Amino acid sequence: MTYEGVLTKMQTEFGNPIQYYLVFEDSFLNMNQILNQEIEISFVGYQCLNCGKKKKIFRQGFCYDCFYSSAAVGDWIMRPELSTAHLGVADRDLDYEQKVQLQPHIVYLALSSEVKVGVTRKTQVPTRWIDQGANEAISIIEVPNRYLAGITEVALKNHYADKTNWRKMLTNDVPAADLIAERMKLEALIPAEAREYFVLDKNDLYQMEYPVLQYPTKVKSLSLDKTPTFQGKLTGIKGQYLIFEDNTVFNVRGSEGYVVQLKV
Repeated sequence: MTYEGVLTKMQTEFGNPIQYYLVFEDSFLNMNQILNQEIEISFVGYQCLNCGKKKKIFRQGFCYDCFYSSAAVGDWIMRPELSTAHLGVADRDLDYEQKVQLQPHIVYLALSSEVKVGVTRKTQVPTRWIDQGANEAISIIEVPNRYLAGITEVALKNHYADKTNWRKMLTNDVPAADLIAERMKLEALIPAEAREYFVLDKNDLYQMEYPVLQYPTKVKSLSLDKTPTFQGKLTGIKGQYLIFEDNTVFNVRGSEGYVVQLKV
């Protein structure tokens, strides 16, 4: 079978194990069903996820112009503490920013390569944790807007990592940790503005099982810009990465906006 279309991050379904789907405009593929099979990925071109033009992708699936103009990639996305919609102040587009920023957000601890702190919209639980390849995750606090989540994350960054080491995540070199115990000792670290939202007895621990037949011992990253055609046996999926038998890994989300042909 041959599939062709613009790459976007794989859609996921929480289960045991997690189900992964590559979704194209006219078709979709359950990636779990092709584990242990040879597949070929070929680069065809680019298509910006924002304007739809066939322009070289700059970052996050956007062309250069869209990356610096679209409200969907403002600085507050990566740095929630810069959110200003709760003040009625626009960054690029106040209507869009109010829709995204003025909704319940979760600050969480996740065990992906080590214990890390992060922020996500409540509607993205547990998708966000699956996308980063966390083995376990637990919410710390639920707040009504992105700004409060951001300042809470900043305060906790002094005590926890805020990024995933993707190599450790993919080799499953992850030390054990007790996220419930970690959460129990956090209240004093939460900023005064947000502390009223902390509920001590909320221990909704998520545990993720990924469809991986064999974890690599080391990883080498596939770039379609450097290697426009790649063929290999798919042996696992974790986070937004495809893992191949020869230790090659392919970051689907990191290649959003690339038009590819996939042969199974």
